[in-house]
Amino acid sequence: MAVKTFKPTTPSRRNMSVPSFDEVTKSTPEKSLIVTKKKHAGRNSYGRITVRHQGGGNKLKYRIIDFKRAETNEPATVIGVEYDPNRTAYIALLQHADGHKSYILAPAGVTDGDKIYSGADSDIKPGNTLPIANIPVGTLIHNIELYPGKGGQLVRTAGAAAQLMAKENGMAQVRLPSGEVRLVRLDCKATIGQIGNIEHETIKIGKAGKKRHMGIRPTVRGSVMNPCDHPHGGGEGRAPIGRPGPVTPWGKPALGYKTRNKKAKTNKFIVKRRNGK
Repeated sequence: MAVKTFKPTTPSRRNMSVPSFDEVTKSTPEKSLIVTKKKHAGRNSYGRITVRHQGGGNKLKYRIIDFKRAETNEPATVIGVEYDPNRTAYIALLQHADGHKSYILAPAGVTDGDKIYSGADSDIKPGNTLPIANIPVGTLIHNIELYPGKGGQLVRTAGAAAQLMAKENGMAQVRLPSGEVRLVRLDCKATIGQIGNIEHETIKIGKAGKKRHMGIRPTVRGSVMNPCDHPHGGGEGRAPIGRPGPVTPWGKPALGYKTRNKKAKTNKFIVKRRNGK
């Protein structure tokens, strides 16, 4: 995949880059696999904002993705790779042997006409899904289950891939893109290969309006607010925050503050933290 840049006809165009969409082969979604996506603007069921800086944006339709890959040992043919506005990765439309269609995350190198399999006897090829027990050590994988049958939850973003490091005592050690090494059950499924749209991380938004199209509203610095709105606010002119370190609008430390529960039941599955500790 390549990145498309523009001549600097405007200040925003100078810094903007977009994907070339070389991997995309189908422009319209499958109607049977899209549903309406309602906007909530960061509000919960009580109407209170629980996620700030959300709102507006283009109208979207949600594509129903098959994260479970439950079909076993029946071939499915890729009939199109599409752009998905709900995620950074591209999605591939599969035509199954029994006639129904489904979407999966499009792995790098998979294109129209390729055969995709799901099952314990599948080959070790990009796009095929197998139990981790059947995947050789050292293989790059994505869309990893944490609970058998629940569907893939880990490693689903564009260009991401985890590596299977070891297998012992019914568990596998998987190195995630963050650097964390985690234990996953051998009967959980994973998909072979790296997710496509690898160049996504090099894309430059270029202008503020493009963020608004994504449904992201502006973020205002706490230091320019009033004291009633933020702990950093107040003072005459540009003033220091008056604290040992920066804090959130609710007074919690903003840097270096550990938010993971020390008593979390899943702590025992983390062999190595992403920060190396």
